Amino acid sequence: MLSKDTQLCISMSGRPSNIGTRFHNRLYDELGLDFVYKAFSPVDLAQAVAGIRGLPIRGAAVSMPFKEQVIPMLDALDESAKAIDSVNTIVNDDGILTGYNTDYVAVASLLQTHGVPTDLRIAVRGSGGMGKAVVAACRDTGFTRGTIVARNVEAGEKLAAQYGWEHSREVPEGTDVLVNVTPLGMAGGEGEGRLSFTTDEIDAATWIFDVVASPSDTPLVVAARERGKNVITGAEVIALQAAEQFVLYTGVRPSDEQIRTASEFSRQDA
Repeated sequence: MLSKDTQLCISMSGRPSNIGTRFHNRLYDELGLDFVYKAFSPVDLAQAVAGIRGLPIRGAAVSMPFKEQVIPMLDALDESAKAIDSVNTIVNDDGILTGYNTDYVAVASLLQTHGVPTDLRIAVRGSGGMGKAVVAACRDTGFTRGTIVARNVEAGEKLAAQYGWEHSREVPEGTDVLVNVTPLGMAGGEGEGRLSFTTDEIDAATWIFDVVASPSDTPLVVAARERGKNVITGAEVIALQAAEQFVLYTGVRPSDEQIRTASEFSRQDA
């Protein structure tokens, strides 16, 4: 039952899905928390952020293409967001809006739990807000040989220089780990159904990591599994980063089992 005391959390995305909505509301219900979660696609980002502050909305997830645009509209940045100039979470404390980046936390955790060797050569396709989170997480978990593969030369070179990596328009030979941080393969997008790397590049790699979460079995993930590659999926990323957001909003940390079941529930008919 909703009441005047129910706290609202939202997501802001260019392409909203049901994944976050189902994940958070499932856990609110299971843990008996007086919260509700709703996804939005803002028509005016500045007005949307003003609404978070003024209503007040407890928290907001921030997805493409707003992760960098939202920064000047906030009052403070947590170190997780400040280090990479990218925000995926806003927390509202009595009208003070603070930006966080739980993508970074999720990616770093997955690289470690999957045991990806840090002496491998890694290539990240894309240079946007999620790209910053991924490259920072790779660096901070020990990767030293990396390349940013980006069509936007200026953004690619800037990101590469920031973390001591290289920039290229093509995947270098000898690349062991391929990471897609572009929308290629995303359901409902212009790149739906498209591979973010060529089949030759996939064949030459040993690890494939696709941050696209919808669908969980992206064309890249499917191609990698067919070739027997080690795979990390966007579904894993979104579950971990959403769990960290949940903690920031509510102060309650679900169990690993609760996170797993909420993630499975969130992907039904997503």
